[in-house]
Amino acid sequence: MKEITKKLNGEIERLTNKTFKFDERIKEGWFSAVYFLKTKEIAEKLVPDNQVTMQFFQKDNAVLCGTDEAIALLHTFADHPEQLEIRSLKDGDKITPFETVLTVTGPYQSFGYLEGIIDGILARRTSVATNVYNVVKAARTSGKQKPVIFMGDRDDHYTQQAGDGYAAFIGGSTAQATHAMNEWWGKKGMGTMPHAMIQMFEGDIVAAAHAYKEVYPDDDLMVLVDYNNDVINDSLKVAREFRDQLMGVRLDTSKNMVDKYFLRNQHLMGTFDPRGVNPQLIFALRKALDDEGYNHVKIIVSGGFNEEKIRVFEQQNVPVDVYGVGRNLLDINIGFTGDNVLLNGKDQAKEGRRYRPNPRLKVVDYTK
Repeated sequence: MKEITKKLNGEIERLTNKTFKFDERIKEGWFSAVYFLKTKEIAEKLVPDNQVTMQFFQKDNAVLCGTDEAIALLHTFADHPEQLEIRSLKDGDKITPFETVLTVTGPYQSFGYLEGIIDGILARRTSVATNVYNVVKAARTSGKQKPVIFMGDRDDHYTQQAGDGYAAFIGGSTAQATHAMNEWWGKKGMGTMPHAMIQMFEGDIVAAAHAYKEVYPDDDLMVLVDYNNDVINDSLKVAREFRDQLMGVRLDTSKNMVDKYFLRNQHLMGTFDPRGVNPQLIFALRKALDDEGYNHVKIIVSGGFNEEKIRVFEQQNVPVDVYGVGRNLLDINIGFTGDNVLLNGKDQAKEGRRYRPNPRLKVVDYTK
């Protein structure tokens, strides 16, 4: 968590151009709205001596992310980027509605066609970082910070993994599911076993765990226990087999399923929703493990968790040790706007918009 805190406090260097693998067609305008390209051509032919200031903002309380990527984009594709004046906040900064997070000053034809791409970068990265931050905050409602693992690989196009994983890191997630999600900040993906692995051993949880331990003897043993929809019995099976070697069990029960524990104990039903991973199931699992002396075994939960569900679990002091969250962290709910607000050093903006200087902005050194 120390490394994440340092990043959130903006105490380490920005990511550089070398981090990002941009599509070279950006330079050709392939990803820019056509009207930006037309404006670029008109400016080049008719008003080439212009100097504009473009500022970017959004309308929520959020955790900013994507500035390093946007700056690298400008340094890579703007004409004469060394002549631009770029002022920016840092990834991880907390921002408020309408606060200016980035300004770019220079000839419109040099960089203006990148406006929409920058908006998109900031919108996606900030949305993911903010979603993760809110989930991480919810995961300490009970007073103790629970780790959050970002598991969004199956919920969006694979080309987004590196940027989304970095945004999740900025937001405070503890680990990411794929190597690609860790690419920009130099770590590796984390994970143990999927349902497919247990299927290979015909649903035998213990056999699957032995196979995992044989091939990965140095890994912490974390076993997925909902394959047979009988998480308490299967957790106890692997605990009895591996004892101190078992570090944790993960529940990923579908929200449409009722675990066999409740089907065997129907007198418990009627006062709560028994489907999926629910508090009563976790309480029962924790008690079963503790009663047999397996207090050290951690409980990891995934499947349909979001900020609200995690907060409910924490308010009820449900004995979860780690949360795995995927799709709900990828909602793009923050939009950025780029506005031209100064022309040749004087106020000139569309009605309703104005230059909003921000003393928090720092000048970006092109040489770094």
